Amino acid sequence: MQRIRLRYTKRGRLRFTSHRDFQRAFERALRRAEVPMAYSAGFTPHPKVSYANAAPTGTGSEAEYLEIALTAARDPEQLRALLDESLPPGLDIVDAVEVRTSGLADRLTASVWELRLVGVDPADASRAAAAFNGAETVEVQRMTKNGVRTFDARSAVVALESVAESAETHSSPADRPTGQPCAILRLVVRHVTPAVRPDDVLSGLRAVADLAPPVPAAVTRLAQGLFDEETGSVTDPLAPDREAAAAQPAAATAAAKEPA
Repeated sequence: MQRIRLRYTKRGRLRFTSHRDFQRAFERALRRAEVPMAYSAGFTPHPKVSYANAAPTGTGSEAEYLEIALTAARDPEQLRALLDESLPPGLDIVDAVEVRTSGLADRLTASVWELRLVGVDPADASRAAAAFNGAETVEVQRMTKNGVRTFDARSAVVALESVAESAETHSSPADRPTGQPCAILRLVVRHVTPAVRPDDVLSGLRAVADLAPPVPAAVTRLAQGLFDEETGSVTDPLAPDREAAAAQPAAATAAAKEPA
């Protein structure tokens, strides 16, 4: 059995796709692409697909991950292209690697988010971010199935900063109205329990600095993976699989050159 890990995106209007909607669309794409899927046992077999830490509905993403199990080997790049063609534009399969290491979910420990605040002056956003960063705790509330829950949104945030409008961004052109001030915040947050989401940080900015965008923020996940304490960056979770695949042919070549 071969296993493949895929990175996919949610762009433009497709950011409003729920995780369940994506699951249905992806399973249709598997059938269209005639992927030799492995299925679970039992009375209602289903394709062996494992999803990891999906972004909330309404947010865009450049870094969603899943893993599939196949009954026959396929070239990862050819499989990626076939699946990408079978999905609607906006739900794009952008990377694929054969599984060579364990623990993909364990490598998704932090995310980088872009928060685009239309109607907010960048200077006001920068001051609000500084106030948030300077606070020891920022309590926010969220409605859950068990009622309203209060928790600290500050402890999970590694970095929150304002970036220039001219900086490279990943929001859809439809999220970029002209003629209005627009602030862009870059957020790095650890995956903790309870999870701290971008809307929790926006609630925190309202609490500590009275920052309230006149329209909902356009939120896009730029990356997720292991947080590197030394560099302060979030690393590519598929890199270990690529490195293992590159090392295997080299080891085979070295073994072939050894004298009998």
